[in-house]
Amino acid sequence: MSFKLEHGLKNTSEYVVEEKDSAEFLGSGDVNVLSTPAMIAMMENTARLAVEDKLPSGYTTVGTRVNIAHIAPAPVGAKIKIIAELIKQEDRRLVFRVEAYWGDKKIGEGTHERYIVNKERFLSKVRSNLHKQ
Repeated sequence: MSFKLEHGLKNTSEYVVEEKDSAEFLGSGDVNVLSTPAMIAMMENTARLAVEDKLPSGYTTVGTRVNIAHIAPAPVGAKIKIIAELIKQEDRRLVFRVEAYWGDKKIGEGTHERYIVNKERFLSKVRSNLHKQ
């Protein structure tokens, strides 16, 4: 199946940094600020949502690669804006530019790669591999 998505497709999501998103809570650091893993999860979700409604029924995307710089902190309670823009597509491979902002200050940037998959076929492979363990 061929998938052609609009180049430059963008999505913006807003999040409020919660305790569960903090480096201290997740164990990725010992300060009560937005953790890098939580920021990356927000970026991945924003990219996923950018294309979700553009895919045929039964298809989704899965994250496969991140190249992210976490360049400034944001405290618990901060409102974070994430922008994901589709900058490249090679068949089922999608590459997004992702950015995170706290107000006007950029706090993160980089690229995120996702692949378009048939959800049932993908889960079937996971279940098949589980039984081989």
